[in-house]
Amino acid sequence: MKRSILFFLIGLSSTMLFANDSTYIERQIAYVDAALQNDGGNKMTLQAFRDEPLDAEALESLLSVLPNKYDPDFQIVELIRVLFYADGLYDDDILPVLEEIPMWLNKGDTLRNYWTENHMIMWMSTEWLLHERYDWPVKADLYQRLKYYLELKKEYGFYEFFSSVYFPYTLSGLLNLYEFTEDPVLKEMSMEVAQLLLKDLLKPSTDLGVYFPAAGRCYPEKYESAYGQNHSSLIYLLTGFGEVPSRATHAGAFLATSTLPVDEVIASWTPTLDTLVQVGHSLESSFEINSELSPTDQLVFQWSTGGYAHPLLAEQTFQLLADSSLWDHKDWDALQALSFVIPSDAPELAEELNVISYSSLISGHDVRIFKNNSVALMSTSTLMQGKVGYQQWPFAATVGTTAVFTESGNVESDWSDRDRNVENTHLPKVVQNSNIALVMYRPEPIPSILQLFAGELFADKEVALFWQEDAYDEILEDGNWLLGRQDDNYVAVRRSCTEMLNSWWACPTETGQTWVIVVGDAFMYESFENFQNIIAAAEYSEEWSYDLETSQSTYYAEVMVDTLSAEYSWAIDSVLTSVKGFVQSSGFSIYPNPSADHVNLDFGNGINTPIYIRVFDALGKEIHTAKIDGSTNKFEKIRTTHWRSGIYTILIEIDGEYQYEKLVKF
Repeated sequence: MKRSILFFLIGLSSTMLFANDSTYIERQIAYVDAALQNDGGNKMTLQAFRDEPLDAEALESLLSVLPNKYDPDFQIVELIRVLFYADGLYDDDILPVLEEIPMWLNKGDTLRNYWTENHMIMWMSTEWLLHERYDWPVKADLYQRLKYYLELKKEYGFYEFFSSVYFPYTLSGLLNLYEFTEDPVLKEMSMEVAQLLLKDLLKPSTDLGVYFPAAGRCYPEKYESAYGQNHSSLIYLLTGFGEVPSRATHAGAFLATSTLPVDEVIASWTPTLDTLVQVGHSLESSFEINSELSPTDQLVFQWSTGGYAHPLLAEQTFQLLADSSLWDHKDWDALQALSFVIPSDAPELAEELNVISYSSLISGHDVRIFKNNSVALMSTSTLMQGKVGYQQWPFAATVGTTAVFTESGNVESDWSDRDRNVENTHLPKVVQNSNIALVMYRPEPIPSILQLFAGELFADKEVALFWQEDAYDEILEDGNWLLGRQDDNYVAVRRSCTEMLNSWWACPTETGQTWVIVVGDAFMYESFENFQNIIAAAEYSEEWSYDLETSQSTYYAEVMVDTLSAEYSWAIDSVLTSVKGFVQSSGFSIYPNPSADHVNLDFGNGINTPIYIRVFDALGKEIHTAKIDGSTNKFEKIRTTHWRSGIYTILIEIDGEYQYEKLVKF
């Protein structure tokens, strides 16, 4: 009997005897069969698993580049499966190459990443398994560090939350450890953590096997197609939903050859969901959580939360990069221009650059998930709104097999040409209530020191809508609303404007803008026509106001769709303020509006007291003041030539009463 059939039907491991559901096992066997017949895909581990010879030329080619390859751990975890499945057949080829590659942080490294969640478990599980099987010498703290990693994930979940880019690789390290370790504690823990990871995968997955999540880290290509991706293989293997894979992916090959018990995972999937999930922990608490680790390992684990250059970690980060000669490492390119800064000065600099240093954190967030059969809406409201976003994905909607979302930054004709490391030049505030979401943008200014060496990267503030026109059976426009139907699945997007840029719906901004997303289906709304009527009756409002005592600007937006509403009041520095004592003007007028080089204020007749004029930009900064005698002056002319394009508020005080008007500057 071939190893695959015996392996699955018996399901024998060193610690337990179990059998997964027979339908799941049939999918595993069929997956391996189909992948081995396909010329492409990740077949190496499948060949070793089935006792088939590896492609000698392909193996030699891989091994020749591995020592100098960027992030070779993606391939090394596959080689671990080859070593164990082939039972010594390729040891002489593979082991000498692996001996050249350091498995943990080392001085002067420029290639390998050891400090993000997926890389950490791939490196640590690999080193431990080589130690067990071949008696490789390892540092005494490896076992403690590996066990600690598993305990951390069991307690707090995954920092790279819901990441279709990264969690498949985290899974591969966990499955290697579960499948091959001789240590019963590590086997049990890796099993539990792998099951938790797969349950997270199934939470937002729809009945079509589609997975478009809000995520701690992700890439745009994961939202461009519903199937044929690394995570798609996992969903299909577990549920049978979606397209049947014809070739092996990295993670699919791992799960298809694994004895991991998954019946409980499969049973966790539900067609409907409306819940809040808490992931990770705060950066502040990480100091206590990681306190038992060595100083270097403590910092590495804190880096894995995304806190690289945060003011709380900046000194330790700059010190370790200097001590370990890591400034030339590929992953630190973004900070390399600051390598001259002495570590003790780094926290102050990080605070000055908080628009980029705060927002890389991916731990300690709340994630809202709504799902109804083939539609879903998912968001996190706790990312650093207004600051630069990296690979974070604040929200995404699923409509059948299509994703809908917005992103800020340069609008390219090909969406994938956007910088994948800076997915948002300014992160939005997302307020989700069941199947509707309010998505507000208000970019923070980029400090001058940052503009000197990376200004172009963050300069573009446009917000664009990812909308695949050909994915819908029907599309309608109603004012700012854009509606789409795919089969019996519906989506409505209230755009901030109705402009297009490089073939995408996109709106420029210097101040702020708000979008609204609504998803639904025939079960929720009966028909697309009824959905249209509900959207047509939706109420939306937004306004800007100022608190005179604090000079803070507040941007407020609210939407009500049917019985659901969402609102947010966004004040500068995220401090909520209320404005009392002034109303939009009825006593003076401004023209021309919009203005190019000047604006006229007309106060009319009947004012016999002083008039105080104040002008604020969108961030609440006072840029112009004047006092005129109302008894002798009816008009005031203000030059706007040197003002930046954007929205301004002109505030007038007469006899202690305030009135204001909005001015748009070209």
